[in-house]
Amino acid sequence: MSELAIELVDLTKHFGAARAVDGVSFTVQRGQVYGLIGPNGAGKTTTFSMMCGYLHPTSGTVRVMGVNPSVDGALKGRLGVLPQDALLPDGWKVGPLLTYWARLGGLPQPEQEARGALEKVGLMEAWGVGTHALSHGMAKRAALAQAIMGRPPLVLLDEPTAGLDPRIANQVRQVIRDMRGQSTVVVSSHNLQELEQLCDAAAILDRGKVAQAGTMAELTSQAAEFRVQVARGTVIVPELQALPGVTSARMEGETLLHVRFDGQTHKPEEVISRVVGHLLQTGVLILGVSRGQRLEERVLQLT
Repeated sequence: MSELAIELVDLTKHFGAARAVDGVSFTVQRGQVYGLIGPNGAGKTTTFSMMCGYLHPTSGTVRVMGVNPSVDGALKGRLGVLPQDALLPDGWKVGPLLTYWARLGGLPQPEQEARGALEKVGLMEAWGVGTHALSHGMAKRAALAQAIMGRPPLVLLDEPTAGLDPRIANQVRQVIRDMRGQSTVVVSSHNLQELEQLCDAAAILDRGKVAQAGTMAELTSQAAEFRVQVARGTVIVPELQALPGVTSARMEGETLLHVRFDGQTHKPEEVISRVVGHLLQTGVLILGVSRGQRLEERVLQLT
């Protein structure tokens, strides 16, 4: 069995003269939580829709769990999907609706699956509630419940926490964390802090192209730079630049030291310890050390 859950090669999608997706290539390993990142119009939702089989590519190839998602029924029972603007049909109560969907999906114990999924998203109290009476947050969690019923090996989530209050959003994030290693999860979101916390790897899209793809450590340069928050004291930059492994050092303002290093030949913990040790020896007091840069900073550089 391939270790790849998803493989996109030169994927394109045209809508008339407009190229929504233009030569996108990246891979997602099985068991990863993978992020799709980019501004509005970057091609995230179109790429997401082609991975689901909702849209057919104009050219290029997409393989999801080893099959072509455009083939009818190829991913039945293997894929759970939460679209960005998922709407629940009127005239149903939540529990019977999820049970009906579980039966359509061929799950062996439909009602048990529906109850288990609602329990995971913290929504058991809504079993007998009509879909029309659900708040936005409850409706979002009910839609998430249908995506995870049957524990599918691949789950695609488009803006899963958009519009949710902080408590409910945190609950949804925990559901995603719990799936890591058990299922492959692809999350498309504008919440970059959330993706930085959740994802093992990600692709940053811009105007239909991949600006950069890689592990979260690669995207945030955790293996190549760190910052030191200085409380007080004088930082002698030339002395830091002379330390083994350090390729550059500079002050960003009066209290933030930015250090880049050669992560290929020097271990991060050794360089960080060397720099911090030198600062302490020269009378500099520090408040903290953070590796890499924030994902938001990286996205702003690339898009």
